[in-house]
Amino acid sequence: MADVLFKKVDYTLKKLIEDIDVGEIGLPDIQRPFVWPRAKVRDLFDSMYRGFPIGYLLFWENGYSDAHRAIGTGNKQKVPRLLIVDGQQRLTSLYAVIKGVHVINEKYHEERIRIAFHPLEEKFEVSNSAIEKDAEWIADVSELWKPGTSAYQFIQNFLLRLKNRRSLSPEEERKISTSIDKLIKLLDYPITVLEISYSVDEDRVAEIFVRINSKGTPLNQADFILTLMSVFWDEGRKQLENFCQQAKRPPIDKKASPYNYYLLPRPDQLLRVSVALGFRRARLEYVYSLLRGKDLQTKQFSDEQRERQFAILKKSQAYVLDLQNWHEFFYVLKRAGYSSSQFISSEMSILYTYALWLIGKLDFNVDHHRLRNILARWFFMAALTGRYTTSPESRMEQDLALLRSAQTADNFVDILNQQIEAVFTSDYWEVTLPNELETAAARSTGQFAYYAALCLLNAPVLYSKMKVSDLLDPSVKAKKAALERHHLFPNEYLQRIGINEKRIINQTANSALVEWSDNVEISDHPPRDYAPKLEQQFSADEIKEMYDLHALPERWYEMEYHEFLKERRKRIADVIRQGFEKIR
Repeated sequence: MADVLFKKVDYTLKKLIEDIDVGEIGLPDIQRPFVWPRAKVRDLFDSMYRGFPIGYLLFWENGYSDAHRAIGTGNKQKVPRLLIVDGQQRLTSLYAVIKGVHVINEKYHEERIRIAFHPLEEKFEVSNSAIEKDAEWIADVSELWKPGTSAYQFIQNFLLRLKNRRSLSPEEERKISTSIDKLIKLLDYPITVLEISYSVDEDRVAEIFVRINSKGTPLNQADFILTLMSVFWDEGRKQLENFCQQAKRPPIDKKASPYNYYLLPRPDQLLRVSVALGFRRARLEYVYSLLRGKDLQTKQFSDEQRERQFAILKKSQAYVLDLQNWHEFFYVLKRAGYSSSQFISSEMSILYTYALWLIGKLDFNVDHHRLRNILARWFFMAALTGRYTTSPESRMEQDLALLRSAQTADNFVDILNQQIEAVFTSDYWEVTLPNELETAAARSTGQFAYYAALCLLNAPVLYSKMKVSDLLDPSVKAKKAALERHHLFPNEYLQRIGINEKRIINQTANSALVEWSDNVEISDHPPRDYAPKLEQQFSADEIKEMYDLHALPERWYEMEYHEFLKERRKRIADVIRQGFEKIR
């Protein structure tokens, strides 16, 4: 018989709640974002009340010594022996309702999960104002499990309140008493837990999770590490979460804040930056082993090893969350022509570029102007080519490995430049990129790079005196966007001449940024009608500049549509190249 990697342990709900309270089970802090819909919490209690199974919980033995603090719901009496791998939302739901404690929702607002119960109909609902006024309902079942609550007195008070509204038959009284008593006894509900041995590594734990989980949801390595931070460095996890919370809303009274126009980060995303900076790793699975204090050679756990690795993480996270570093880095993206997140399709490109920028600044002391330029070029390349879109961890692992041979600032810059030049060859600009621009995707990396290039080249908006960069300013908010993506050959016009495929109509090469008022005026008129009229407002030199920067062939509005697309794709690729070459 094969070695069994787990043991089955039967708990009651009451025992699980008690073990969370004393810290035997490491349920992360209840004051972290809770994302389950309230209806799922209602259904969970309904299933338990009816005696239905609610699935296994999956725990993982720590395998640690007792030389660290516990986590979870306050002052603990012991160190957590078990970490939750699967079932955290269920346990958080049960704990929050049974104990009547607040949770933090996804918007970081504090609230109670209030579940109501109708004893006569034996029905659960998410509580609301109508239920609160209805004497037929227990508006908040948490009241049943408050310390000192007498089941008998609670039932009598409920019956008295209901009798003040209407008469009750003896059968109804018995039904209400029985239902409430049954609800209170949910604390005895049996829950089966699979406890995985501490000797099992994280890869096999992930495989176990996927095989027993009917949805086959991938196990998140970042969640593993954030749980470890709760165990060994809860302050660090709270720093991450507070930083992310503050980044989501504009600061009050002009106080320093991580708020920005590029990224609303999640804790796991910033964790990736800290890991890349501190450990030169992109694969979180390696880091999880290290932070558990595991020697990758002997497979043994060591408190000393764990403490060394956490010291590295603490140091790197301090740099990552430093507001001066954070905001100084965003000038890299602005230098690359990207004024906001509006035209950035990959957040991983931002995160990994930030990691490389920190490495260049802290480990190689690259001059800040030089560092900004090389990383702006790097980001432009990464964003345009989707470098970190497919298998981002593997790609970043390779990029970090390239830096192992670097000793000086010059080495660092040269290595990045060599990689950029290896991607941006003549064939790329003249063949690959024009072919990639043959797309109708709404969020095309080529189209976004073209907009960035227009900003870098200080281009005017098509048929306007305003600059593209001015009208893309993310700090200006209006009911209508200042710029709109316009079909040069309008949709309805193309359909009138027999071109009906959306894939052809919505080509990147058929779009341009125009002011929204011009877009309304152009409507569905043929380009040969509207373009010459608009061009009368500009000098010959202005028209030439506009044509060059907006990749338009001379008298483009008289061209056959497919020939226009082919020619404009080549010209757009060349404008992108010109924009990139501005980053010097």
